[in-house]
Amino acid sequence: MRPPRGRGGVVRGEAYRGRGRYIKGPPRNEIGTRGRPPPRNEIGTRGRPIRYEVGPRSRPPPRYDVETRGPRPPRYDVGTRVPRPPRKQVGIRGPRPHRNEVRARGPRPRRNDKGIRGRQKAVIIPHRNEGVFYAKTGKEDVILTKNMVPGQSVYNEKRISIPNEDGSKVEYRIWNPHRSKLAAAVLGGVNNDIWIVPGAKVLYLGAASGTSVSHVSDIVGPTGVVYAVEFSARSARELVTMAQKRTNVIPIFEDARHPGKYRMLVGMVDVIFSDVAQPDQARILSLNAEYFLKIGGHFVISIKANCIDSTKDAEKVYEQVRNELRENQLKAREGIKLEPYERHHACLIGDYRVQKKQNK
Repeated sequence: MRPPRGRGGVVRGEAYRGRGRYIKGPPRNEIGTRGRPPPRNEIGTRGRPIRYEVGPRSRPPPRYDVETRGPRPPRYDVGTRVPRPPRKQVGIRGPRPHRNEVRARGPRPRRNDKGIRGRQKAVIIPHRNEGVFYAKTGKEDVILTKNMVPGQSVYNEKRISIPNEDGSKVEYRIWNPHRSKLAAAVLGGVNNDIWIVPGAKVLYLGAASGTSVSHVSDIVGPTGVVYAVEFSARSARELVTMAQKRTNVIPIFEDARHPGKYRMLVGMVDVIFSDVAQPDQARILSLNAEYFLKIGGHFVISIKANCIDSTKDAEKVYEQVRNELRENQLKAREGIKLEPYERHHACLIGDYRVQKKQNK
């Protein structure tokens, strides 16, 4: 039997090569062998009955039918319950105060009255360490140094400007104890002086990028000198950039273990501050003291216990460093822990080759 042909003699379901026409078959949704099934919700072979159809499954009665349970009572019926009072009734809680009304805790503060960054004036008080100042503000109490380069910051620290009687202004820089171990020692409450005073000559070992060196530069002032020794090339570049604006800072790119390499650049100094996180930092301080620290001079060393011996207790490490310094004529007068600013850190302050007083 020959297959049925459509228009133009083309067999149904085959493509006509000449013109690219295609004769489709019968529509898929026509009623027949390929028709669609009846709707799902109709009653039939595949349909499901309506949920509340009148018949075996009748609609349930209402929840609060009058004949079965009675009407639902109102929530605050006078006969059954006591009516709820208004939330801000005058006789019970009192009226809500106005937003800007003066309360027991005082008026609402202005937006700018937030510590030292607002318009509130700070009170500057000289610290017992000469060259360091103490500021009392509304929010926090901080230590400051007088900025040697007004209008310039080193590590994006906050600054305070205090006007004088003649109309000029004095700018102070906030000394962050979380970024400077020397500031943490000052805030920790050292009993004696740190010996870094205006006009002093200081040898700073482990200067890094110059964060603490800039504050030491503010303290010693233009009459003092700070020799900053750093071995890291990256940190030394930032140190040199900082020293370009501060004439009393001399950056030295050398290893502090070999003080003989920079002995021609450094003269005799009054104080040595060592912040070298090395296991032999006591020996490094002793070598530099023999070269550059004058007799009767002073030293300040920051000790990181985990860097020297992480297996020992921190107290034993501090005592070990103290004994090593004593053998090299560096006698520690005072020690203080730097917590909570630095964990497992301590600071020792002492003298070098102190002459004993002769009894008459």
